[in-house]
Amino acid sequence: MIPLKDRNPSSTMPVVNVALILANTAAFLYELMMPDRVENAFVASYALIPAHVTHVLAGAHPSLQSAALPFFTSMFLHGGWLHLIGNMWFLWVFGDNVEDRLGHISYLFFYLFCGFGAGLTHVMMNLGSSTPTVGASGAISGVLGAYIVLYPRAKVLTLVPLIIFWFTVDLPAFLILGYWFAIQFFSGISSVGARAANGGVAYWAHIGGFVLGVIMVKLWPERPQRQWRTASDGW
Repeated sequence: MIPLKDRNPSSTMPVVNVALILANTAAFLYELMMPDRVENAFVASYALIPAHVTHVLAGAHPSLQSAALPFFTSMFLHGGWLHLIGNMWFLWVFGDNVEDRLGHISYLFFYLFCGFGAGLTHVMMNLGSSTPTVGASGAISGVLGAYIVLYPRAKVLTLVPLIIFWFTVDLPAFLILGYWFAIQFFSGISSVGARAANGGVAYWAHIGGFVLGVIMVKLWPERPQRQWRTASDGW
């Protein structure tokens, strides 16, 4: 199932959400402009590599900054056009309403916090792995977790591929995002103990980001004196 758009208009301009999409796109275009050798060195420096973190904890890594900084820089790097477009599409569909609810600055901190937590979950589940991990999907998973809490009944126009037949249907957000999380969870469970030499999907980053988003949006201070508009409840 591919979400196309939600039926849940926001009451403010999602300036931070748009800025995040532009920043991710700009970083990817910057990657494309590099020669392969330079790009490989760039990714090795700014991607999240679990082994670097474990080496710091063991006192064997020369720089704490070089292990800590990638928790944030890796959120803005991507491995290809499909990786970028898929992540940015989900952020575009679901991020504006979460920003509307939390406020612009709070949304930015929420996004980065979920991305950091997602990266930490990935490291904990892949201790010693030297495979570089890039992508905004951990942070975006936190946004999805917030959305399912805030707007569970919001309708989402969804593309459903059924063998050779493709059709669209309005489905509630809790069904779309719950289905997505179930896929991540069972894929993550099946990947425990596996080591992908050439990379792969960071399922545990998705799981960690989503769960953190669900928890933190319940604790995050709401913007005061607002009447929230949802597709199901009205004003």
